[in-house]
Amino acid sequence: MYNYTQIDESKIEYVEIAPASELPNGERLFVEIEGKPIVIFNIAGQLFSIADVCSHDDGPVGEGTLEGYTINCPRHGAQFDVRTGKVLQMPAVVDIPAYPVRVADGMIQLGIPKE
Repeated sequence: MYNYTQIDESKIEYVEIAPASELPNGERLFVEIEGKPIVIFNIAGQLFSIADVCSHDDGPVGEGTLEGYTINCPRHGAQFDVRTGKVLQMPAVVDIPAYPVRVADGMIQLGIPKE
């Protein structure tokens, strides 16, 4: 799990995803990296990224309703913080991965753990 305030840059590598212009404020972008579904959110000009898999039943969480920084899983109502992946409401009890995301040279870049 990543904590956005304590990222060890030596343990991640950034992958270019798309031009930043493709993710306007209030929108989300779905990608797959190394077979893992991931969703990137633009909330008030800040980018956040979590795994697009609910820890309750492995269903997609990214299509859920976003309220502030809270995503509501569309299947059973579990809630997660998109900034950290922390579970906020049952039925999920396990946090989901959150990934560092940045914009460099106009491109969205997603940080993934080095193997």
